[in-house]
Amino acid sequence: MTVLLTVGIGLIVGVMSGLLGIGGGVVMVPLMVFILGIGQHMAQGISMLVIIPTSLVAIYHLHQDKLVDYRIAAYLAAGAICGALISANFVQYIPATELKRIFGIFVIFTGGRMLLAKRKPAK
Repeated sequence: MTVLLTVGIGLIVGVMSGLLGIGGGVVMVPLMVFILGIGQHMAQGISMLVIIPTSLVAIYHLHQDKLVDYRIAAYLAAGAICGALISANFVQYIPATELKRIFGIFVIFTGGRMLLAKRKPAK
């Protein structure tokens, strides 16, 4: 049952990732914590690992449609790698309840910004 549930969560995350262009963690972490009972720290670690194969599959398809700017991606990756190295060294010292709160605030803030954003004209 747990394997089926976990694969189902993965399927939901994959669909959301492909549809919305998200890494999946915004959906996956809460589902792992609240449905599978995995701790916040472990859920975030699992989510980071799952991003790799998910991203590779998405990149393959998006590349075929010429929807990847590799120069911008390289700059973003450089910053993200530095940020990940910094945060991975201290995240384990943040209590799980605080980490959940920070994660929740981030999701709410980001969602609010997207809902309230003014529509830009298409290029």
